[in-house]
Amino acid sequence: MEHRLEIETMGKIKVVGPQKAYGEITISGSKNSALPILAATLLTDEEIILHNIPNLADVNTMIEILENAGKKVSWEESSLIIKAHSNINSVLPYGPVRRMRASFNVLGPLTIRNGYAKVALPGGCSIGVRPVNFHLEGLKKLGIESKIEHGFTHSKYTRTPEKVHVSLPFPSVGATEHLITTAVLLENTETIITNCAQEPEIVDLCNFLISMGARIEGHGTSNIKIYGVEKLYGTEYKIIPDRIEAGTYAILGAVLGEKIILNNVIEDHIFSLLDIFEKMGVNYKMEKNTLTIEGISRLELSPVDVETATFPGFPTDLQPQLMALLSLIPGRSSITENVFKTRFNHVDELNRMGAKIFVEGNTAIITGVTKLSGAPLEATDLRASAALLIASLIADGETIINNVDHIFRGYEKLFEKLEKMNLKIEYSE
Repeated sequence: MEHRLEIETMGKIKVVGPQKAYGEITISGSKNSALPILAATLLTDEEIILHNIPNLADVNTMIEILENAGKKVSWEESSLIIKAHSNINSVLPYGPVRRMRASFNVLGPLTIRNGYAKVALPGGCSIGVRPVNFHLEGLKKLGIESKIEHGFTHSKYTRTPEKVHVSLPFPSVGATEHLITTAVLLENTETIITNCAQEPEIVDLCNFLISMGARIEGHGTSNIKIYGVEKLYGTEYKIIPDRIEAGTYAILGAVLGEKIILNNVIEDHIFSLLDIFEKMGVNYKMEKNTLTIEGISRLELSPVDVETATFPGFPTDLQPQLMALLSLIPGRSSITENVFKTRFNHVDELNRMGAKIFVEGNTAIITGVTKLSGAPLEATDLRASAALLIASLIADGETIINNVDHIFRGYEKLFEKLEKMNLKIEYSE
């Protein structure tokens, strides 16, 4: 398999529906764990081996960033071996950094390592403004002064007091990860971060850093304490499975499954979705790390009201996919988007297929319809692409989803997994 998977085209997918899903797949490693963990490998020159890494466009972008910084990275199946083969470079080019949001998390570690850094402001999906001010304000308290000029962030390390307290205005996942990854190497400094994000990916990052010799307490809670150390070491680590991929395929199974089996699923990571399934009447069974969903008539399912929230609430990254399901449930449902309040680009496309969705403020009111119809569609971001794919598989007739390559940022071996569930789609550039 080609390991340098990147988004170079904006291809399209053709789907003829309706189809039924039956089969068994294994959920890949977490993209949202892999990215901050890869950024954190900049904290040591010793060898790091990471297992269960998904081969995704975003992961390969982060690998390119590490290579620009002086790392040597090689694949062995789903594992990465990361070594330093030169001095760490703190000036990174615009090209790879602009492609994704998580790339900004290298700024703090590079600044601590070399005393300075120059990193481009990041890009990513078009799901609303996500400023970096939480990052920069927190880094300033850690002793890193920054200024933005001509699209680049220039940072310089001054000094850090013995005790630092950073209170985040919002439990931002990216800012929490960035500050943790920076603080672990501030020797003799005690850092307390309050109002932290509590996502499983934060816990995974902290467990990885602890395996390198970091001293961290409270991860998985809203208050994290870090005791800076002089040095971090090489390690071998396996990342957690991807809860958003698991949730996406679980929703797909609820929409069109006869029977699908998902392996490598951690129940505690998707319990907010399973709670919604309970309220709707979806027929599922969770045993150990395997989730089974058996088909049930959508006429037997009940509408629900859902609000997105940071973990342990319902994840915004599953909101578009859930909306595709709710558009086919009799009655009136609603989804209130509290994380990225403009994340409704998929609504117009679902309505083009015959859905009845009305957006008022940050709430989508969904009136269930009996069927969707195939139509030409435009994908706008990663999770919207997944939602439109789910909708097209259940819709009557032919659907063409344009600009669909966003989907390769978050779903490893997509075609292979759909085929294992006996689903047929055609991709073209």
